[in-house]
Amino acid sequence: MKTIIYMVRHGESPYNEGNERTRGLTPKGKVDIEKVTKLLIGEGIDKIISSPYTRAILSVEGLAKHLKLDIEVFENLRERHFSSYIIENAELMSSIRESFNDPDYTLPGGESNADCQKRAISVLKPILKEHRGKRIAIGTHGLVMTLMMNHFDSAFGLEFLNQLKKPDIYKMQFEDLELEEVTRMWNDQIS
Repeated sequence: MKTIIYMVRHGESPYNEGNERTRGLTPKGKVDIEKVTKLLIGEGIDKIISSPYTRAILSVEGLAKHLKLDIEVFENLRERHFSSYIIENAELMSSIRESFNDPDYTLPGGESNADCQKRAISVLKPILKEHRGKRIAIGTHGLVMTLMMNHFDSAFGLEFLNQLKKPDIYKMQFEDLELEEVTRMWNDQIS
């Protein structure tokens, strides 16, 4: 019995609006998310789940409204916490690279890739078991999504993360807890 997970990476989000938890979507992000909704409407989705961050919830909200489904929010699906200090973009990128070389690496007050992956998988595995044979959309973020996918297939690493778009959609087909196939559904040319 196949279970399908649709990883929906959030749309473009303004970095100067709110904090990590409350940032919304840019005007372009909102338009792109309408396209995500149209793309996923006919997939037969049974359940919608999201990170607690506003931009992830907004990225599956249109789909939820159209399908008349509630969005179940899981705190442990939030994006990886990088540091308790404000860090520059160059330092962040360097830290992310180092995190893929050493999964236990972290900046002061931050979370490692290993810890982030462990907490996210602690949510994803029970979802796969409880909703076996169903189709589930998950509103998510680039790094935590990559780490969840990496748990099932090590090919999903830094190079994969670096080529992701905002938004992006990956359809993952499982047989029980075995990942069988991954298909990218998002295409920048979607209209």
